[in-house]
Amino acid sequence: MGDFNLALVIVAIIVCVLVFLFNVYLLVNYQHPDDANQAYFPKFVVVFGLSIAAISILMLPADVANRQACRNAIYNGACKLTLPMKDLWLAVYIVDAVLVFFIIPFAMFYYEGDQDKSVGKRIKSALLWVVTTAIVCALLLGILYGLVGKVDFTVRHLSSATTNFPSTWEFSSGQPCIGGSGARACSAYTANASSEKTWTMRTTFPEYVVALATIVGSVLFSIFGGVGIASLPLGLIASFIRRPKAVITRSQYIKEATELGKKARELKKAADALHQEERNGSKGRKWRKNVKAVEKELLQLEEDVKLLEEMYPQGEKAETAWALTVLGYLGKLVLGILGLIVSVAWVAHIIIYLLIDPPLSPFLNEVFIKLDDIWGLLGTVAFAFFCFYLLLAVIAGAMMLGLRLVFITIHPMKWGATLMNSFLFNVALILLCSISVIQFCSTAFGYYAQATAAQEIFGHTLQSLRGIKYLYKYNVFQIAFVVLAGLTFVYYVAFVSFQLSSLFSLSFHSSE
Repeated sequence: MGDFNLALVIVAIIVCVLVFLFNVYLLVNYQHPDDANQAYFPKFVVVFGLSIAAISILMLPADVANRQACRNAIYNGACKLTLPMKDLWLAVYIVDAVLVFFIIPFAMFYYEGDQDKSVGKRIKSALLWVVTTAIVCALLLGILYGLVGKVDFTVRHLSSATTNFPSTWEFSSGQPCIGGSGARACSAYTANASSEKTWTMRTTFPEYVVALATIVGSVLFSIFGGVGIASLPLGLIASFIRRPKAVITRSQYIKEATELGKKARELKKAADALHQEERNGSKGRKWRKNVKAVEKELLQLEEDVKLLEEMYPQGEKAETAWALTVLGYLGKLVLGILGLIVSVAWVAHIIIYLLIDPPLSPFLNEVFIKLDDIWGLLGTVAFAFFCFYLLLAVIAGAMMLGLRLVFITIHPMKWGATLMNSFLFNVALILLCSISVIQFCSTAFGYYAQATAAQEIFGHTLQSLRGIKYLYKYNVFQIAFVVLAGLTFVYYVAFVSFQLSSLFSLSFHSSE
């Protein structure tokens, strides 16, 4: 038993180190050249935040493995040799909340501050915003915790008369318990509704903070996750369908490049006009709306330039570049099909296990258990993959909605061209949604992850919290998730059909 627990601790340390190194790699390769050799504090926050998000996702499989460590314990004290998962959960999510609501906003205010000001003035300005936010949040949390920071558990009073120990064991629908039917039957089967009582107790403040952060994240998760669970695989498949079919001629390239150059000049004029308005101090709602419109047009222009470069590769290795382009789109098709299978499995599991009461089947829970029977960690790895996929779906949904809705700020992540403010925004989004992803996974895979510390925090306490429990009792977030996934699927089917009809019409007219 001790050897197993020691191995679990060693694996946890190695995984944490690997996650940290991988996030440093992401930062180095995604950062914009303008941020090279500077902005060290925002970079530290980005690496630390991504590490916390990744570790929090991996903690649920670790929680399951930790539970299995003392499953066959002969004495009760053996379980004390395992990892203190409840304390680790609370510590990670308190750090998560501090990063999202305080440290990342400070880093963003500091990074986006006037570069002409001194470092001290930029720190003072950022601290002013963050301290104001901290005071408001502390007052709200204190008032809410004092008024409704309690959990209401529904319990049933059970009692039964004594009977002689039976010589035979016979159970049936008419005799569900030892002792026969009537007064001596299990009162759980015979008790009426009036035996239900409400047991009220005050939750701890850290658990309450985690619960409120989970609610905020759940709203974003149900929107972005529902959209992303469909857009992630279907976007890859649609990208393959819209791929360039052949290399264009030089004359076509010059014509398209001229049009793109004209659009670029028009965008530059619009951006210069907005900069002039900013200098004049006229930064109203109309100005912000125009800025977002220019940002969207700029992103579309960059995509058009990238597509044109793919359709007309240049240089000595033009043929190699075209071959890699073709292979890249084939890879997107394969990943899209695999992702679609995972997305369909997720939606089917939510409907079968969460929305239908009682559940039709444990579904994926049974799959993970059978994989564990094949090899000890195989089910845990599959479990971690499904949780990570859900987080990727949230990111994909945020990117998709950000490109189409005016009121969402666009912060695209691009290889070698991501500014620190975009990095910080996406890290905050990932951290905020990671709490909800864990809560959602602990509920969706409650049969597999039963008796874990995560289920105690996110299952019993969160779903019994006064004023919040009804959102979970009536599956509000799960229903919103499935509905948005269905609407996104319909959108993509209609969108791809329109693209195919346009391509067919274009090919028909070209042949004429």
